Amino acid sequence: MNVKEDLIDQENGDIIRLNLSDQIANRLRDMIIQNELAPGDRIRERDVCKNLQVSRTPLREALHKLASEGLIELIPNRGAVITRPSAEEIADMLQVLGVLEAFAGERVGNYISDQELAEIKALQYEMLAAYARQDRLNYFKLNQKIHLAIVKAARSDTLLSLHSRLNARLYRIRYQSNLKNETWGSALAEHDHILEALENRDAERLSALLRQHLKSTWEKVSEFM
Repeated sequence: MNVKEDLIDQENGDIIRLNLSDQIANRLRDMIIQNELAPGDRIRERDVCKNLQVSRTPLREALHKLASEGLIELIPNRGAVITRPSAEEIADMLQVLGVLEAFAGERVGNYISDQELAEIKALQYEMLAAYARQDRLNYFKLNQKIHLAIVKAARSDTLLSLHSRLNARLYRIRYQSNLKNETWGSALAEHDHILEALENRDAERLSALLRQHLKSTWEKVSEFM
């Protein structure tokens, strides 16, 4: 793993440089959502350092970042453990997240620029391509980028902060909800309707669709819990 990793900022073309701890956090996050590190598992620092060829200092920085997102717990005498939220906690978080995204839907039509709308449409096409390739991880990440772009376009720092913190805790669950092929198809159909409402600046319909989208996520999640 290189000490620095270059990413292109989709909005302005600038180069974003991720430091090593952020790279490690990204790698561990992907392992968590794909169940390579399952709920209740302990992250063994020595093994991770060996596998990723990194030292313990940036690894521990990455673990603190993941702990702040609620993906892991830092437990005295046990170290880092993957969190295991209950069904009730997940249902509650998804319901609240649905309210936040519904509120974004109410606001976004008044603020979204043509450039932001074009970017969301581009992300949608990329997501369709990932679906066609059966690339679940990139499909999921593009899906998340669409939701984040809608929330950002609502122009509320408070909303964005609350949404980001809560969505981080649900990151693994939202990925797991799309593991079945049939749920991919239903999620794509829902996204088509969301994009249509967004293009029409139909705040009432967009708000209802976003809330229903999160409700559908819980229905999918509850099947495998």
